[in-house]
Amino acid sequence: MKKNATISAAIAASGPAGLIAVAVLCTLAAGCAPVGVKGSAPGAGAVQTAAPAAPAAAPPLAAAPGPAAPPRFAVVSLEEAVASTTRAVFSSAPAAGATNVVIDPLIDGTTGYQSKATQSLQSRIIDIVRREFPRYTVQRITPEALQRQPRVLVGTFTPVNAQNKPAGERESFWFCLVLLDLASNRIVARAVAHVRIQDADATPTATFRDSPAWTDDPGIRAYVANCQGSKVGDPINPQYFDGLLAAALLSEAGDAYDEGNYAEALQLYSTARKTSWGDQLRVYNGLYLSLHRLGRAAEANAAFRDLVDYGFRKNRLALKFLFRPGSVRFAPDNEFTASYDLWLRQIATQALE
Repeated sequence: MKKNATISAAIAASGPAGLIAVAVLCTLAAGCAPVGVKGSAPGAGAVQTAAPAAPAAAPPLAAAPGPAAPPRFAVVSLEEAVASTTRAVFSSAPAAGATNVVIDPLIDGTTGYQSKATQSLQSRIIDIVRREFPRYTVQRITPEALQRQPRVLVGTFTPVNAQNKPAGERESFWFCLVLLDLASNRIVARAVAHVRIQDADATPTATFRDSPAWTDDPGIRAYVANCQGSKVGDPINPQYFDGLLAAALLSEAGDAYDEGNYAEALQLYSTARKTSWGDQLRVYNGLYLSLHRLGRAAEANAAFRDLVDYGFRKNRLALKFLFRPGSVRFAPDNEFTASYDLWLRQIATQALE
């Protein structure tokens, strides 16, 4: 097999009401186990403004009779978490410095996906800053905005278990909000909170819902590094800093795709591909999806080949296939089902090259 890559499949079943079950990535060589999500979380409390470098393990819990002791961190509502972390970040940031702030879209800290939850967080953050911190001008990240060397707001929203680890049965979302200063190349403010699991809708946005492939992408790792394992005063992750132009283009491209502007999305993804950080999975997924939506089959086929090649070069290729519930047949009502034969032929052809 080409470059000895591991091939994984993300398999989801469409339910009777047309819902899509949570997809689980399974590495064939190592097997897989489903990840549980608990429907309720521990009681509420004050939002944290400092946290372990994380998500990291919390201190061991004291033994107690009866039910297991609650986690050592407070779990609050989404509304309270957004308000407290936003106020903590913008209150603690040094007054001297840029007053322009751009938001690089918040993501799931495990998958790198944007979701309805992360979009909701961004909207609420913008409202609070405009109302309570008028010295700042907040906007979405764009190549033009980056030329003014603004401060950049990033954040991860990661499902974690009772030990604050992204594994096993998830009991809350670990929300980390960080303000980066491009002029000084430093992290200037940071706050975290734990959000009740039932308060957030983790449904992916259209771009990430439709993306056929997933793998551990360097661009996403660089973004996450600014939140997880960081502290105020640390330098901005150098790979993230170098990839900001591509990140801005990808943000605009994702917005265009989500709004159904596929020609504009294709142009932006193509421009991002030409940057020094254009060799990343979000670019290849976006090019394929935009061409597919525009009905440009031959070009979409070539773009999918590039996507598969990227997976082999990274020694892992994970694709999503949707099946009927309780069946080995593909789901008939998914727009991409008709492309599955093409996907499998591309994988087989490149695996033998």
